[in-house]
Amino acid sequence: MYPITLGLVIETKELWQEVQTCLQGLPLHVLLEQTEIRDWPAFLDKLERLRPDVLLVDFTSLREPVDEVIGKIKSTSGSPLVIALHKSAEPETILGVIRAGADEYVYPPVETNLPKALERMALGRNKQRQGVAKSGGRTCAFFSAKGGCGATTIACHTAVELARQTAKEVLLADFDMDAGLVGFLMKSKSRYSVLDAMANTHRLDINYWRALVSNGMPGLGVIKAPGAQTTRETPKEDDLRHVMRFVRFQYDWTVVDLGRGLSPLSTTALEEVDEAFLVTTLDVPALHQVKQIVEALMDSGYGRARLRLILNRVPKNPDVTPDELEKLLGLSVYAMLPDDYGSIYEAYTEGQLVPANTNLGRQMARLASKVAGIQEQTGKKKFSLFGG
Repeated sequence: MYPITLGLVIETKELWQEVQTCLQGLPLHVLLEQTEIRDWPAFLDKLERLRPDVLLVDFTSLREPVDEVIGKIKSTSGSPLVIALHKSAEPETILGVIRAGADEYVYPPVETNLPKALERMALGRNKQRQGVAKSGGRTCAFFSAKGGCGATTIACHTAVELARQTAKEVLLADFDMDAGLVGFLMKSKSRYSVLDAMANTHRLDINYWRALVSNGMPGLGVIKAPGAQTTRETPKEDDLRHVMRFVRFQYDWTVVDLGRGLSPLSTTALEEVDEAFLVTTLDVPALHQVKQIVEALMDSGYGRARLRLILNRVPKNPDVTPDELEKLLGLSVYAMLPDDYGSIYEAYTEGQLVPANTNLGRQMARLASKVAGIQEQTGKKKFSLFGG
């Protein structure tokens, strides 16, 4: 565990004793200890001065609304991470506190659950100090203008290439609840899906997560969608947010497949990503959908700088230029991938991704390099459409 500073606000006597016993020998420094918050201005002033990394707060006998308490704590300049301590292990209580803004929830046995939570908090704080990212690793999402545009294929290849080129930990997550093709393309052997994670946010820690994920190659984890099912519970948007925020601190890169178009679930996911890649072909219905999606996102306040346009299956002599498309769609072209149906068909027939030595394979690799910013760092030649 990386060293962190800690504040304690624990009123329940049994929990106080358990926490004190648990903290012995851990690499952390306790900056403040008190049983309750009687004077909020004085307490917030203390937080401003001491700026602990993590605040462990007992919510068992809390007399104020949970969201107000967490909001006040996180409004300070240090914005400490909040671990909610509670005697209850009821799922409703846990979800209520997490949705109110707590970063972790710990219940007895404290000696088992608290060190794990502190480990995750320490890892997150260490990544921030190293400048990896203010909110953990980077997350990018791929979604199609309409069915058949190839977002899933591009997401899979991008994840594989990011793992290969960066040598960092990458997660490929399928949030396309209708098609769920990532598991098929990546040969995921896990019988679990993202729905299991979203249905169990109250027990979501690294050990539980590892039981859900399939590892297809070094450095790449895959979690699939459930695929077509006759009956299944509709995922809750808050649970999706919780899962996406959790994986940020577990991976350097998270690549998400959101399926096609906009839905309440995919719109929620788009709010959590750093970059969103909208994939389209050049047929008129697809371009019409692109224009509608872009307008809908812009009207909702989505940042244009976070939205990227990828043209897929582009013929060697397209009827429109990138400049013409930018004027039509209101979005510049980020990358273009050639029409190589033969390579994709042959690869999928053999149960594998497109080989790296094909033209399409090379272009997929260059796309991943651009996403990772590798080209700018190494001075490689510019991203081109049909370069070798």
